[in-house]
Amino acid sequence: MKPFDNATASLASFDPRSGSVVERTLFNHRLWVLLVCLVTTLFLGYQATRVELNASFEKMIPTQQPYIANYLQHQKQLSGLGNSLRIVVANRQGDIYDADYLKTLQALSDKLYLLPGVDRAYMKSLWTPATRWVAVTEDGLDGGPVIPDDYAGTPAGLEALRRNVQRSNELGQLVAFDQTSSIIYVPLLATTSDGQALNYSVLSEQLEALRSEYQNDRIDIHITGFAKKVGDLIAGLKQILLFFAVAILITTAVLFWYTRCLRSTLLVVFCSLVAVVWQLGLLPLLDYQLDPYSVLVPFLVFAIGMSHGAQKMNGIMQDIGRGMHRVVAARFTFRRLFLAGLTALLCDAVGFAVLMLIKIQVIQDLAVIASIGVAVLIFTNLILLPVLLSYVGVTPRAAQLSLKSEQNDQAGARRHGFWRFLDLFTRRRWASLCIAISLALAALGFVVSLQLKIGDLDAGAPELRADSRYNQDDAFLTRHYGASSDLFAVMVKTPAGQCARYDILAKVDALDWQLRALPGVDSTNSLALLNRRMLVGLSEGSAKWYELQNNQAMLNMITASAPRGLYNEDCSLLTLYAYLTDHKAETLTRLVEHVEQFAAANNDQDVQFLLAAGNAGIEAATNIVVKQANREMLFWVYGAVIVLCLITFRSWRATLCAVIPLMLTSILCEALMVWLNIGVKVATLPVIALGVGIGVDYALYVMSILLGHLRQGASLSEAYYRALVSTGKVVMLTGITLAIGVATWIFSPIKFQADMGVLLAFMFVWNMVGALLLLPALAYFLLPARRTNTDAEMPAEAINLSLPSRAVAVDSHQSRHRETCHGR
Repeated sequence: MKPFDNATASLASFDPRSGSVVERTLFNHRLWVLLVCLVTTLFLGYQATRVELNASFEKMIPTQQPYIANYLQHQKQLSGLGNSLRIVVANRQGDIYDADYLKTLQALSDKLYLLPGVDRAYMKSLWTPATRWVAVTEDGLDGGPVIPDDYAGTPAGLEALRRNVQRSNELGQLVAFDQTSSIIYVPLLATTSDGQALNYSVLSEQLEALRSEYQNDRIDIHITGFAKKVGDLIAGLKQILLFFAVAILITTAVLFWYTRCLRSTLLVVFCSLVAVVWQLGLLPLLDYQLDPYSVLVPFLVFAIGMSHGAQKMNGIMQDIGRGMHRVVAARFTFRRLFLAGLTALLCDAVGFAVLMLIKIQVIQDLAVIASIGVAVLIFTNLILLPVLLSYVGVTPRAAQLSLKSEQNDQAGARRHGFWRFLDLFTRRRWASLCIAISLALAALGFVVSLQLKIGDLDAGAPELRADSRYNQDDAFLTRHYGASSDLFAVMVKTPAGQCARYDILAKVDALDWQLRALPGVDSTNSLALLNRRMLVGLSEGSAKWYELQNNQAMLNMITASAPRGLYNEDCSLLTLYAYLTDHKAETLTRLVEHVEQFAAANNDQDVQFLLAAGNAGIEAATNIVVKQANREMLFWVYGAVIVLCLITFRSWRATLCAVIPLMLTSILCEALMVWLNIGVKVATLPVIALGVGIGVDYALYVMSILLGHLRQGASLSEAYYRALVSTGKVVMLTGITLAIGVATWIFSPIKFQADMGVLLAFMFVWNMVGALLLLPALAYFLLPARRTNTDAEMPAEAINLSLPSRAVAVDSHQSRHRETCHGR
């Protein structure tokens, strides 16, 4: 009789009162467990249909950072310097001084004015009254709207418009240098008029509809700005469902190839998908929504669920193959792997939760959403899956294959050359070689990682492909306006009514000149610069008068006619604008350092130079927070993982064996980011923490089994070999499978998703390699008392790989007790 034919006998001799309280509660009330899970799945499945995909400008900035706090304090006086759009309307067949072009520009401007969420008071185009010209005439200073009220599209009116544009100081800002296009500047509010959060996906669709309506063979339209970038991200991320489906197919196919059991394979996939459904269903109940950065989390939850599910299925399949009833097999697998699985999930949760330390709400939301997903995995994959497998079991063919595989293992390592190769790393020569190579890789990786940059390393929107429509539009803006849409603003705080004082304007003028000389700064604008230009105009255009005149009456007169954007209503805040060629990290860092040095030398009780406003200023502040959080995050995640490993293993030596491979992977991942020209920013900051949390799963499963056998008196070689047979092959299976799954993201139109796919695939593979190669090598030196018989090659027949027979274990209370101890 074959071993798996004794299933009925094993169930009859099994004492259902054995095991822990948790085990007895779950398996002695299996129907209630299934009923509760079914009701929960139906309820949360309905709630999951209410999940929204959106983003928020305020959530993506570090509101507690001093620069952002300065901006938010003066936000009402700086409207338009935060979240805004720039719509470039270009004439393909001429310049902007064309009646048809101007008619189209006016119609488009009117449509944009009515869009929900537009800050209409600060919207600006050639057609808005706030766009004015100033000139010196025989009668003194004169000015008015660039497009006068009596404009009628006549040749004379167009010629007057040309003169007004030349006198408006808008060339290079609102009007292109070649005067073939102009910009409609659209600042945005956080909410619409009905109090709802601005929906960037809907706004992007409305903008695309306007582009389709007005773009033709004569008119070309380009759109840039945070809202459009996020809208394009959301549109591209909707394709994530395709990658999710591909990942499910890949993991299902590989798992079925390994088990040859369709029903249990589908059951593992089903439980992992149930976890995703529960996670998504809890989001609207907790008032959370997905955004372009957290939308990838459900896949990670599915991946973690597949990893743990494969371990449970492998254990049950092996036990059934030895002749155990499926109920008994499920309970013994639960005993053996629940603690390791729970600790692994806790490490995952810690890896996510530690992101809460980063004071950027979008990352904190990602941490909460991911932690919710890990929490539900405790129920779906550690509890629901074993209970379901206790009903479904595995097919006889799968049990036969499992039994045959184990009998081959028992027969000798010569039939399993790869396992025998891995076993070499429990011996001095190979262990020393592995550690030496690891140290060399760590040293090389560390040297390379020193070049890791914070922030964006490319022009345009690095989250999108270089050939994306958005980045093409941004490149058009840079080419024709001499600067990108990146605006850096310095706030200059003064006593009320004194912003035009000569000594204050002199300091602003000095900083203006210094910033204009910095690499990456294309041009500047300030009240001091306006005074210089106006003085030239009042002096018949003589460049000799291009000075800041120490004449308070003259300064007050010019200030009175200056555009309000250069100072606020009560003349207590000046704004110095720097128009940048890009928003690369080095450009922003150089600018911030210079302004900080200038402020330290010039701030006093009457004038304070404050950073920072404008989209580039906000990004510079974000980079500072990300740089600080990068190391703090790793410190806390590794600290938490070490504590959990110490609790689980009760051995600092075993903890080092599990954690050191993770550290090597983190170092190499940072080096890979340097090689791939990927900066650390909001989109990529969580990756390394996630890789640590998920990667420790492999080490936990291998080390748990290895320690269990070592404590029973086995040698390191024998203990590691048994760990490979029971869990190691599943670690290898899931590591490679999940790496392939996330590697499909490389083909995403969203570049940061492709970057995350590369980095996560790398970390999945290297964490797996570390658990299978470096862990036993470290164990050789860190667990010296367990090195028995490992320095000499062991004959294959001397290695008894058979685990204690579960069929025999159910025959007596003593055997059951021994089995329980083994599970611990």
